[in-house]
Amino acid sequence: MAKFLVIAEKPSVAQSLAKNLSAYQRKDGYLEGNSCIVSWCLGHLAEYAPPEIYDEKYAKWQFEDLPIIPKVWKVQVSEDKKKQFDVLCNLINRADVAYLVNGCDAGREGELIFKRVYDLAGCQKPVKRLWISSMEDEAIQKGFQSLTDGREYAGLCNAAVCRAQADWLIGMNATRAYTTRYFKRLVVGRVQTPTLAMLTERKEKIEHFKKEAYYKVSLSDGKLAVISENIQSETEAEELRKLCDGTEAVVTRVKREQKKISPPKLYDLTSLQREANRFFGYTAQKTLDMLQELYEEKMVTYPRTDSQYVTEDMKETVKMLAKGMTDFLPFLESGQTGENIDRVVNNAKVSDHHAILPTKETIEKGMGGLSSGKKNLLMLIGQQLVQATGEDYLYEQTEIFVQCKEHEFAAKGKLPVQMGFKEVEEAFRKYCVKDKKSDEPDNKAKLPEGYKEGRTLASVKAEKSTHYTAPPKMFTEDTLLAAMETAGNREFDSETEKKGLGTPATRANIIEKLVSSGYAERKGKQILPTAAGCELIHVMPENLKSASLTAEWENQHLHHRVWTHDRNLPCNLHRAHSYGDHDEPRMGADGAKLSARFACTRFSSIPHHRLCRHLCRAGAEHRHRQRHQLCDLDLHGIYGAALLHAVQIQFPRQEHLPRTLKENNMAYVPVPKDLTAVKSKVFLNLTKRQLICFGGGALIGVPLFFLLK
Repeated sequence: MAKFLVIAEKPSVAQSLAKNLSAYQRKDGYLEGNSCIVSWCLGHLAEYAPPEIYDEKYAKWQFEDLPIIPKVWKVQVSEDKKKQFDVLCNLINRADVAYLVNGCDAGREGELIFKRVYDLAGCQKPVKRLWISSMEDEAIQKGFQSLTDGREYAGLCNAAVCRAQADWLIGMNATRAYTTRYFKRLVVGRVQTPTLAMLTERKEKIEHFKKEAYYKVSLSDGKLAVISENIQSETEAEELRKLCDGTEAVVTRVKREQKKISPPKLYDLTSLQREANRFFGYTAQKTLDMLQELYEEKMVTYPRTDSQYVTEDMKETVKMLAKGMTDFLPFLESGQTGENIDRVVNNAKVSDHHAILPTKETIEKGMGGLSSGKKNLLMLIGQQLVQATGEDYLYEQTEIFVQCKEHEFAAKGKLPVQMGFKEVEEAFRKYCVKDKKSDEPDNKAKLPEGYKEGRTLASVKAEKSTHYTAPPKMFTEDTLLAAMETAGNREFDSETEKKGLGTPATRANIIEKLVSSGYAERKGKQILPTAAGCELIHVMPENLKSASLTAEWENQHLHHRVWTHDRNLPCNLHRAHSYGDHDEPRMGADGAKLSARFACTRFSSIPHHRLCRHLCRAGAEHRHRQRHQLCDLDLHGIYGAALLHAVQIQFPRQEHLPRTLKENNMAYVPVPKDLTAVKSKVFLNLTKRQLICFGGGALIGVPLFFLLK
């Protein structure tokens, strides 16, 4: 009897799928039923092979070998996952398996995970796609009843391949290029580097910020306080205070407006990560990890979504979920749930998955037995559903304008008319975020009654206050996610929908990579660039730091508009190829200083015999160049100068040189002071036996050179 094979992304997901397919027989690495087999990957079972797999010479990092552009891409199975891969290969090629079902996560990465296994197994069997947004039994059963042809997702799969290859090309080539040029491992990434550039730019703005004082003058009759515009001169402010103090003022205008604030949208992944960080201090990765667990436990819908809406056919489901929040959320009172479901319905703004919602099973089971973190996330998602379907917040804004000695002063206040969704927001804050104040200032101050146009304020008291301009704030994970989401927006026209650095599914991982690589660090809620991160950005060219470049590529990925007729490669992958050909690291004065500093750090502690070998090689390279031309100080020159500096740190005087250096006929003497101002050049003596290297020493503050006897 012919069977079909379902491949899930994780074992836990496979078990849920198997339960709904009555595949209960447990085998080694899979479950089997009468009509189907269910197995799983372990995330990415295979990745693109490193350069040394293509050619052994790439095991040694050399700038001359770049760019590395595979003609045929090789995929490698991780050693720790090889056993499960072998299980899948055997199942895929079983004679009784008629077709496969891709049951990996419904998204770009799920397509890539399945494709790699499918290709490595050499499979040609038909593929159907299971596309679901919830792990509830009902959703799974409906998903299997409406399987689609896997070929319909070819564009999404190709976009995933494109992204992975572009990341490999830029990561491998740029990392090797800058590492070999600056003598320190410098990790470059398509999304990681522009994100680090934003952190560094913000830090520099704060460090170079110079606060400036400005002044305000306030008038008060004992009830109403009105304030002037900002005044730059303290003298002018003091003169205005003296001019108005004890005099009369007149109300010239009273302006009242009825205003409203619409309810917030439902959560996509990024907005949920931001608020979880703001309210509870969770990192983006922690939030994503807990959400993934809740998804697999059938308590929330698919988390890696970029939509904040649901589709028309979900209206009744959303209405039922919103009503169920009264019993589910302990801080919610009856009557506070909204019924404005149409607010969250928009078919045009739902691409692969709808907004994050609690499930029906969540309401039925409750939150018993869950960790505090998961409870907080469920309450956050639940209250957002109630807010999003709630009523508008209505308020009356009043402005009173007062004139004194021909100068205008004003006061502004708010009076709530209808709390609407704000009732739920405040109840949530009081219950879940008891020790935290609202991020927004309290603008509900009610102005005193009775102030009408023409009223005179007798003998007002005038006071001057001093204020200072404030620097921009350091990024928190909340504000960094927001910056990543909108990065490069100004470079695109208003019709472009998908913008930003990375995707909702990858941004958390990018932040974690920056921290784990030592380029960024967390300080409380803040995320700051380290010294190493700042130095890396200072030597990067603009195109590698550009948020708009990688955002443009991401737009093309997500809209599947990436294919050209040339070898069926994405257009941005062609650009990644051309990047490798043309974007060579350029060494300016700052780069030379950094290069020397990196080199000194790296080489000052290496064994003497290895230093000797490096120096001999550097000398030989320069002697070879001497036969052809007199050249500007290039990377070899800086390499040599930095090494020399490292040697001088260890051996301050001639007699301190180790025997290994003396045996290689190497000695050194200080460069005369009058030579240190000469532009950086590598001069090669016509005798072919002398190498005098100076200028590089001057760059790092240590004028010296080596003389080969």
